[in-house]
Parts: sequence; C-alpha cells; structure tokens
Amino acid sequence: MSAAANWSYTAVATIWRNLGNNTYGDPIGYATPVKIMCDYEGGLSKKIAGVSAAMGDLGSEVVVKNTIWTEYADASSGDYILIGESVLIDPLEAGADELLRIIRYADTFDRIADDFALITGD
Repeated sequence: MSAAANWSYTAVATIWRNLGNNTYGDPIGYATPVKIMCDYEGGLSKKIAGVSAAMGDLGSEVVVKNTIWTEYADASSGDYILIGESVLIDPLEAGADELLRIIRYADTFDRIADDFALITGD
C-alpha cells in the first residue's frame, strides 16, 4: 500500500466479482465477497456521457451513485460493490451496486500501486 493510500483508504467496501454471463447475457454467478480498503463519495449524481461509437455507448449517459477510490486492481464493469462489510453470497441481497466504470490513476508519489475510481450508477 502506498503512503498516501495508507492514510486515506480507511473505509471498507465489499466487492463481488462477476463470474461471467450465459448465452442470454444473464450473470452465471459471483465469486465469494472480498473486503477492500477504500474511500468513497456518494450522492453526486454526476452524468458521464458515452466516449465513442466504437465502444457502443455514444449518446448514452450514466448517473453516478457512488465513487469508490481504492488500490484494488481486480475490479471490472459488471462486478458489484457495497460500501461497508458483508458476508452474504448474493450481492443483490446485500444491497450492492453494479460497477459501471473503472478509472485508473497513477501512483504519482510512490509508484507502488495505482489508484482506481470504481463508479456505480442509478
């Protein structure tokens, strides 16, 4: 953990990794929940517009519910995350939100571990 993350990532979140989708696009299931250290901001209601037509989301927008900052590098869109701790196997039962976007930031000072913004939406 970088020096900056050591003092700033003091909250806990629980993440459920999506194990993939079946031929109909429905989730196969989720991995065992993992607790990660983080910081977060909620209730921003920012809108993020689509980036490119090649990505298939031109003109789409997402209303941000929560932004979670962490050094956890294994998150992907389609995973679920909950601010706080949970041992429930089903992320929906736990009240978790789907990760819609992940943004990577360089570890400018220590070059130990990059930081990530995990973004959920309404």
